[in-house]
Amino acid sequence: MTLTDHLVRGLKAGAVAGGAYGLFVALIGNPLIRYAETFEHSHSGGGPVVPRAVTALISTAGGVFLGILFGVVVIGALYYFLEPAIPGTDGTKSYLLGAAGFVTVSGAPWLAIPPQPPGVEQALGVETRILWYLLMATVGAFACGLSGYVYTRLRPRYGQAPAGLGAGLVFLSIPVVATIAPANPVSGSLPAELAFVIQAVTGLGQVGLWFVLASAHAWLLRRDRDEERTGYGRVDHRDPTEPLGVDP
Repeated sequence: MTLTDHLVRGLKAGAVAGGAYGLFVALIGNPLIRYAETFEHSHSGGGPVVPRAVTALISTAGGVFLGILFGVVVIGALYYFLEPAIPGTDGTKSYLLGAAGFVTVSGAPWLAIPPQPPGVEQALGVETRILWYLLMATVGAFACGLSGYVYTRLRPRYGQAPAGLGAGLVFLSIPVVATIAPANPVSGSLPAELAFVIQAVTGLGQVGLWFVLASAHAWLLRRDRDEERTGYGRVDHRDPTEPLGVDP
């Protein structure tokens, strides 16, 4: 398969995952955010209110864009270049790459700089938070790559279970690096319980996004492989007037 085939497949998988993620944000995330904003407005005297239909439309469109971006870049392009180095079958490779995407984009950075709901003031400045996000994303990507390398090297000699254990131990480096991140105390009028719920929903949304993305890609890849094997969709350029068995 060509790079274009992989990019198109990633685009399709990203559209499916992005649509699901956008609906999740519109139906679950946005109501939570609006509820959280009532605490901020009660202390600040209120503010402009954006119609719910507009926020739902923006959330859905933003989710589709995010899914397509991740689908084309991670599931499409990276799968094309890294497929030989990713262990497992085609379906397993899709899920492993999806898990690596989550660790890189969300999991590792959030260990140092967790997502915060609206109305929460953070001690660290924006530039510092961005710097640490990029640093932890790099650490996460490196850990994923090193984990795959360790698994590939250990499995032929020690078997699947020890290789999996060795690959898993590599990820301990992520929280170790996160411990040296500067403290980021937060303050605000939002109750701690509600802030925790919003953070949990945010994390659940990201897990769901990458899971649906990997699942859609695995299904599309399996379908395309089956079509290649059966010859479905091939165009027969033989002249219909030619007798069977005679080459044109």
